[in-house]
Amino acid sequence: MDRRYDPRAVEAKWQRRWKERDAYRVADASERPKFYCLDFFPYPSGDGLSVGHCRNYVPTDAVARYKRMRGFNVLHPMGWDAFGLPAENYALKMGVHPRETTARNIANYHRQMDLIGLSFDWSREITSSEADYYRWTQWFFLLMHERGLAYRGTGQQWWCPSCKTILANEQVEQGRCWRCGSDVTKKDLEQWYFRITDYAQRLLDDLATIEWPEQIKLMQTNWIGRSDGAEVDFALPGRDAPLTVFTTRPDTLFGATYMVLAPEHPLVDELTTAEHREAVAAYKDQARRQSEIERLSTEKEKTGVFIGAFAVNPVNDAPVPIWISDYVLMGYGTGAIMAVPAHDERDYAFATTFGLPI
Repeated sequence: MDRRYDPRAVEAKWQRRWKERDAYRVADASERPKFYCLDFFPYPSGDGLSVGHCRNYVPTDAVARYKRMRGFNVLHPMGWDAFGLPAENYALKMGVHPRETTARNIANYHRQMDLIGLSFDWSREITSSEADYYRWTQWFFLLMHERGLAYRGTGQQWWCPSCKTILANEQVEQGRCWRCGSDVTKKDLEQWYFRITDYAQRLLDDLATIEWPEQIKLMQTNWIGRSDGAEVDFALPGRDAPLTVFTTRPDTLFGATYMVLAPEHPLVDELTTAEHREAVAAYKDQARRQSEIERLSTEKEKTGVFIGAFAVNPVNDAPVPIWISDYVLMGYGTGAIMAVPAHDERDYAFATTFGLPI
């Protein structure tokens, strides 16, 4: 008897059984405990699934199956993020209407997911480019716009020149697009924003209830943008306007031994002295290729460059050297910090790396 595993025979048999029995349809009303297992919905912007898709879907499918075996009523849906630039760009590349390429790619993705054996409840499948779905996203948007929660604004965003689309921080890996591998850049773009800060305290409070990696929580905290503190002006010799920093600890001003600007800070080029311009420009280019997640990592070695300028500590008139470093973000506070290495772990790590006073 041949005991070797024959995937074509074995898997086809069980996949047929699962389909005939509608094994993964979840009941709306059930006495069993509920478990919701949600994967990201893929862009149907390619001919088929990649290994990267499987890296996401196979582990979560194992979790869904485990929970079913433990007696849970598991909701494990799937859908298609089809109403955006990735699908449109793919259609332009192929020279076919996006309605055709999207439908064709979805059919193939679905077929491949069944071949893999993923346990989705296909009765709940959604496609974001279909009117019966996007009518509700439009309805939500109109409500938020009417209530002042949606507005137009300009801000720096990651831009992939190949995909011709903006990217979230999570979609940038070592300065490259997660989808196509092209080098990405930062661009000032006008777009729609949601006034999430109206809910800042509620969002911050609830971060404590989720088991996420600390660097992701820190990124979310910075993104939410709520901090209680004060703005402090540091005089700049030979310049009328001061360098303003935001600090949650104004009581530590006497311990400020250096300043750090985000590489994107508008004063960097103006304050950098001639002998430091080449090093500063190279560092800015390096920082531009990193996502905020990478820049905020607690495991990342601290890097930075002295720009050749000094500020004046307002409480003791001591000269304070000004550096740039990627651990300071332009989107938080004023994009500049007073560094107090005796009271802050990141400042301490930076100071010990570059031999700055503590």
